[in-house]
Amino acid sequence: MLDILLLAPDYRFCPLPIPLQSLSPLLEPTLKAMYTRSPHVGGQRSLINPPTFIEYKDARFLIVDAPSNNNLPLYIEEFTRWNVTDVVRCCYATYSPVPLKEQGIQVHDWVFGDGEAPPTHIVDAWLDLIDERFGNTTSDTTTSTTTTTSPPSSSTTTTPACIATHCVAGLGRAPVLVAIALIELGMPALDAVAYIRERRRGAINNKQLKYIEGYKRRTKNKCIIC
Repeated sequence: MLDILLLAPDYRFCPLPIPLQSLSPLLEPTLKAMYTRSPHVGGQRSLINPPTFIEYKDARFLIVDAPSNNNLPLYIEEFTRWNVTDVVRCCYATYSPVPLKEQGIQVHDWVFGDGEAPPTHIVDAWLDLIDERFGNTTSDTTTSTTTTTSPPSSSTTTTPACIATHCVAGLGRAPVLVAIALIELGMPALDAVAYIRERRRGAINNKQLKYIEGYKRRTKNKCIIC
């Protein structure tokens, strides 16, 4: 079988028999577990593809690829460092949610098509979640951004909440949701895409870009953290 090279989020090429993006829902969990084993680095296991942290106006997001049952403990370590309160799954489940729930992390299954834009009901649920987690901020008086790549110091007295989201590779569906959040927070659509791509290269395909370009913010009475 002719191998096809899949471009990973950290821009290392991983030879796979078929691209993950073209997998059927039934094959996603099996092959994801086969091809995303965590390596040992310096005697310690680490994630192949590091998470991407996005922060804007006190809203905090973590974009990752899909864990498997084998490497889920490594993701839980990352989620704990970033104080992740919720994990949004945009693809079919590749792992059990039980270990996350045992850590007090809520799991939301909001699945939509690979390479597609989210349907309205998922956008509504996503923005409602952001309202719940970040809606009490005073970000209307600040327009700060950050390029933080490391978790907050353990000495921090109160670590703000963070929402993690993932699809299969963390390059399409998950970044689109974060882009929508940034637009709702007041960032222009193309700036939101550029902001994410600077931190997670290869994110958001052309079809999704067109969707984001035409995305309209909620009306004022529904606008989040405005």
